[in-house]
Amino acid sequence: MNDEGIVVGIDGSEEAAAAARWAADEAVLRDTGVRLLHARQPWPDSVSRVTARKSEGSWAEELLTSTAAGLRERRPGLSVSTRIATTGPVPALVEAAEAGALLALGSRALSGTAGYLVGSVGLAVAGVVERPVVLVRATGGVAPEGPVVVGVDARQPADAVLAFSFEEAARRRVGLTAVYAQQLPFYAWGPAMVPDPRISVQSQVERALEDTLEPWRAKCPEVATAASVVIGPAGPELVRAASGGGLVVLGRRTRRSAMGAHIGSVAHAVLHHSRTPVVLVPHD
Repeated sequence: MNDEGIVVGIDGSEEAAAAARWAADEAVLRDTGVRLLHARQPWPDSVSRVTARKSEGSWAEELLTSTAAGLRERRPGLSVSTRIATTGPVPALVEAAEAGALLALGSRALSGTAGYLVGSVGLAVAGVVERPVVLVRATGGVAPEGPVVVGVDARQPADAVLAFSFEEAARRRVGLTAVYAQQLPFYAWGPAMVPDPRISVQSQVERALEDTLEPWRAKCPEVATAASVVIGPAGPELVRAASGGGLVVLGRRTRRSAMGAHIGSVAHAVLHHSRTPVVLVPHD
């Protein structure tokens, strides 16, 4: 058994429960275990907070115990461990994730009001963790038997993203669809005045995408692979492509910008609108 395990952030939400179920299924595919973590903000050292602190601790213990029992019932023989951290959600989740193989968090839609992904916690964690992070909606906890859909930049392909995608497709015994979204520059004149640039641009990108996928197809010949080049903004196009998939894989650059760690506008769009579980894979 792989002892790195899949770490799951548990906060009592339906989304977190869905992430735990997803992690249990994934752990079986990886022959590993699940580590449930509830991370809460530390209370100030004052007498007035003692009762509240004890009450929250009891609630968290009950939550973790019941969640673990449900996962063991779902996947008999699955190794499930639990932990309560009081150092705060962001540092606790980042530390736990770095010791695991994968971090799973619940994800609400853009209009949500709570949970790890909404607000600063989930986005902060997803932006700095050096392990893949999967975000799961309450409606997407049980992944369908659809293909793995991976967003690919044919100009700057990331080996870590493609490796994760092909390995995941092989584990699930499903196909893989690689999507490259080409957004054309805006022209002030009408289409009747110039040749349609989409024909030449798309054919060039299709060749580049096929060249990018060729060595991975050779490494994983059991994975049926399709390449798709679409014209339009990457976020909406990937959400559309993901609608029939079982998992969406996106890359996240690990280098920091002047604004600090971030996950990028395309990932933001997909996370907020995709009902399919989304994995962010860090890469250089």
